[in-house]
Amino acid sequence: MKWFDNTSLTLVIIGAVNWLLIGIFRFDLVAFLFGNMSWLSRIIYTIVGLCGLYLISLYGRIGSMQE
Repeated sequence: MKWFDNTSLTLVIIGAVNWLLIGIFRFDLVAFLFGNMSWLSRIIYTIVGLCGLYLISLYGRIGSMQE
């Protein structure tokens, strides 16, 4: 399961960098690479969002490791 955690974290970091680019430069990297709201870009946005939701479980796992 560690590989899934690492993959999810990597995708969420890429998503965060994309939001940084949008916020500072109004440049959407995903839309630039895959088309504005094309089916492929929507899949990428969905996967990044699902990984973000999955990583919420990281809070519980970190808490249980400290005990």
